[in-house]
Amino acid sequence: MGKKEIIHIHIGQAGVQIANACWELYCLEHGIRTDGILAFANDDENYQAFFSHTGAGKVVPRVVMIDLEPTPIDEIRTGAYRELFHPNSLLTGKEDAASNFARGYFGVGREMIDLALNRVRIAAEDCNALQGFVIFRSFGGGTGSGFTALLLDSLSRDYGKLSKVEFAIYPSPKISPIIVEPYNAVLTSHSTMNTEDVCFIFDNEALYDILARLLDTPRPTYTNLNRLIAQVVSCMTASMRFEGSLNVELVEFRTNLVPYPRIHFPLVTFAPFVPATKAMHESNTTQQLMMQCFEPSNQMVKCDPRHGSYMSCCLLFRGDVNPNDINSSINQIKSMRAIKFVSWSPTGFKIGINYQPPMTVPGGDLAALMRAVVMVSNSSSIRVAWERLCKKFSLMYAKRAFVHHYVGEGLEEGEFKNALMNIKALAKDYKEMED
Repeated sequence: MGKKEIIHIHIGQAGVQIANACWELYCLEHGIRTDGILAFANDDENYQAFFSHTGAGKVVPRVVMIDLEPTPIDEIRTGAYRELFHPNSLLTGKEDAASNFARGYFGVGREMIDLALNRVRIAAEDCNALQGFVIFRSFGGGTGSGFTALLLDSLSRDYGKLSKVEFAIYPSPKISPIIVEPYNAVLTSHSTMNTEDVCFIFDNEALYDILARLLDTPRPTYTNLNRLIAQVVSCMTASMRFEGSLNVELVEFRTNLVPYPRIHFPLVTFAPFVPATKAMHESNTTQQLMMQCFEPSNQMVKCDPRHGSYMSCCLLFRGDVNPNDINSSINQIKSMRAIKFVSWSPTGFKIGINYQPPMTVPGGDLAALMRAVVMVSNSSSIRVAWERLCKKFSLMYAKRAFVHHYVGEGLEEGEFKNALMNIKALAKDYKEMED
């Protein structure tokens, strides 16, 4: 029985730059050289979930990259991994979505959508048992917000049963590279509310904090951030590629984390954050890893889980981990006052264990570790992030600032109101979960 395949879709500049970090890590984990040739003959074909085999020892990632402007993908076409990717799976347009949701959804996006769906179809036909799509994008950009919404509409129509899991860069509370970010984020959340299954969100500000505080990187670049995200994604997908005693498939995220279809924005935490300089001084027992996961400062979105209740937790361990240690740590956590679970979720924990220890990129921020864990938890405290977003949106929309750019591209003004109502309702839904 081969591995069940997953297709990665990277959209917009953020998605494509995360692709660089992710595929660099996957290649290291599976022993694949930058030109796609297997570095040593391995018979255990672990890589088949993410790579297709072309014969002659070469493997090709199951990936579609789409950006409405050529610059970010051109970096891949000329970079170290240029021989790894299939040239046809890197799709670029001529003109940019200009940070405008409406351009990505109505204007420029409509010209690219058929090309993109065609590439996805070709990638899907190459699979024996496709289990779903993993999509990377940002909420703030024009392509990331608009084009993704358009693509998800079509994917949910054509591949209804398959899981669509998203890793999205969420607008940070204080720093923002784009002025109209609140508009794009609210509009895209509104339009993808029913078309995606789970959306894991990261926030650059939280990642900057983690790098500065725990990983001794006071002046990080986007590469540092993307490598952290890649490490998380790799931990979450490890059990789909390597052997383990408790495997977690893509569908299980949806089943275990999403109590109601709208409440599908889990918090992500990784542990341990250990820089190479301190690696020798840390023991990192299973219990310490679990405790670090419930630290508010280790969350990858700026919000405090102590102010909300957990609905479900998914703990994905990799490396040298003993199930007994996990159970005793869980019992200890359940007895702590600061960590509240909702009354209607008695077990609350899902566990995945995988034997493959985490890999690190040479020259990266994280030390080489024996064991690591990613905790994905659906917590009602994330409503703070949505309320913050609505507030920024309302401030701009009250003055109708920048609205004409969107209306000019074919978005009706009423959509703004609908989208805002929907996201406010989402924040209320989270509030109701706490009772």
